[in-house]
This record gives sequence, structure tokens and C-alpha cells, in this order.
Amino acid sequence: VQLQASGGGLVQAGGSLRLSCTASGRTFSNYVSGWFRQAPGKEREFVAAISRTGGSTLYADSVKGRFTISRDNAKNTVYLQMDSLKPEDTAVYYCAGSRLLTSRDGNAYDNWGQGTLVTVSS
Repeated sequence: VQLQASGGGLVQAGGSLRLSCTASGRTFSNYVSGWFRQAPGKEREFVAAISRTGGSTLYADSVKGRFTISRDNAKNTVYLQMDSLKPEDTAVYYCAGSRLLTSRDGNAYDNWGQGTLVTVSS
């Protein structure tokens, strides 16, 4: 499956953004979807994941209560709603797909989008 992320941009602290990741090529509903991010000079980290049906979600502790992951299988799209953004949320955000179980481990994901930059100013 090919993944295309969009929706990044510049926002002030406390603001909101919604990222989208649209899939093509294979049956999107067969894949667990995840969002990861990588800040400058730091390693990639898990943000959120959602099961194939959307019935189960996982979040990193750093975003729990502020970010919401969802999916629309009819539109082959997964979303990441980001509220109460903080400067430390600044990173390139990547969407990913996995044929395995919903996981925080990036190694479980074998399909990756190109990334979209989110910059949060203080």
C-alpha cells in the first residue's frame, strides 16, 4: 500500500492541526495504521496507532488526551487530530501501515508515507 501524508504546517502553541494519510494500491482496511514523528536531532518516536476497524487505539503518553487518531476505511484515510499543540510537538510526522497487530513498535510497520512537517511556535 502507498501512503500519502498531508496537513502539516505552522501553528501557534495551543492551536490545532489535522493530519491526513491517504492510502492507495491495496485494501486499506487490511492494515493497522500508525503515526510516528521525528524531531530534528532525535530518533523517530511512536505517536498513535489504530486497529483495522478503528475499534482499538494506542497513544504515546506525551500526546494522550491531546491527539486523536481515527480512520475512514471507505475513504482509505487515517487522521490525526492534534489539539493543544506544544512546541515540543514540532517534528516531521509519518504515517505507516502494518499487516501485524496494532503496535507502538515502528519495526512492525512495513509501509511508510513521505512525512509532513508540523511546526509549533511558542
